[in-house]
Amino acid sequence: MPSILHINASPRYANSDSLRLARHFIDSVQVAAPESFEVETLNLFDDGALPAFGRTAAAAKMAVFTGQDQSPEQLAAWESARAVFDQFAAADAYVFNIPMWNSGVPYVLKQWIDIITQPGWSFGFDPQSGYSGLMEGKHAVAIHTSGVYAPGVPAAFGSDFSSTFFADWLNFVGIQDATHIRFAPTVLNADVDGSRRAAETDVSDAALEFAGKLRSLELVSD
Repeated sequence: MPSILHINASPRYANSDSLRLARHFIDSVQVAAPESFEVETLNLFDDGALPAFGRTAAAAKMAVFTGQDQSPEQLAAWESARAVFDQFAAADAYVFNIPMWNSGVPYVLKQWIDIITQPGWSFGFDPQSGYSGLMEGKHAVAIHTSGVYAPGVPAAFGSDFSSTFFADWLNFVGIQDATHIRFAPTVLNADVDGSRRAAETDVSDAALEFAGKLRSLELVSD
């Protein structure tokens, strides 16, 4: 059975516009393709959701790539990182809800990305041809929200290094089938309800297409 990994990068839960839209998307997919997939949610801001990737894990990584033995502490750190990657790799499709923080992604999302984006795991490298993504054949939907910034606003109202960074990362690891949906701005908006309804329509439309892809995966797995 195909599986969706939902990555929640907001700590605001009931007050989160991005999470609300992500749940609307998943609910819409379930209506369009009932009982055809499983959903697992990773709340990045939950305590203990992610292991630290500091000095010990970095040393473990370098030991792997230089052919050295890992210490017991390094081995434990590397296995913890690998468990996060394995959860990511096991899914067939992804739903991300990403609020913009200071023109970029929330720090826990960057931490998650830095944990799983390892050579030989999510990407490969060749000295002649460069990088290549290893997560081909996956599908992703990313829902982006921001409070003040919106496309086309003057520079004094912010910049978007969030969706651009994230789209580039998806492509880097080989996830080229990606849909990006934006709800912005959520604060300085004369018609926030209208903008929200437009975003919900975009989400519903994307869910129908997404459900079709999941059904195709189910047929292949059968």
